[in-house]
Amino acid sequence: MSFPMGSLFGNDDMATGSIAPAPVVSPLGADLNAEDWRRAKGAMALALDPQGNGSQVAWDNPESGRRGNFTPVGQPFVDSDQICRAFLAGVSSPVTGEARQLQGTACRPSGGEWTLKDVKPWQKPA
Repeated sequence: MSFPMGSLFGNDDMATGSIAPAPVVSPLGADLNAEDWRRAKGAMALALDPQGNGSQVAWDNPESGRRGNFTPVGQPFVDSDQICRAFLAGVSSPVTGEARQLQGTACRPSGGEWTLKDVKPWQKPA
């Protein structure tokens, strides 16, 4: 026999499945929402594609007003059986007026999706 015991502990208003899912946090910044990050990942995949032309690829989300770009830096290289490429990225938000420049590396296994390995604020070379 079983019965709900929530009322004995003062939390009888909690329903199954009521725990909110963890928010999607973009490696490009906590201010990007899930749709921003989805669009940014698409631009990143095009920009870093080793068979692409190496040009900058832009993304934007009209709903949030955020936008950005990815620029591949240097040639692709192999690391631990993955194709990797360094990049520069820009992200801006008209809501906050913030614009930031980032640098990092992304890698992908053969036929897989790109994964960011490190992202940090861009620093001008000395």
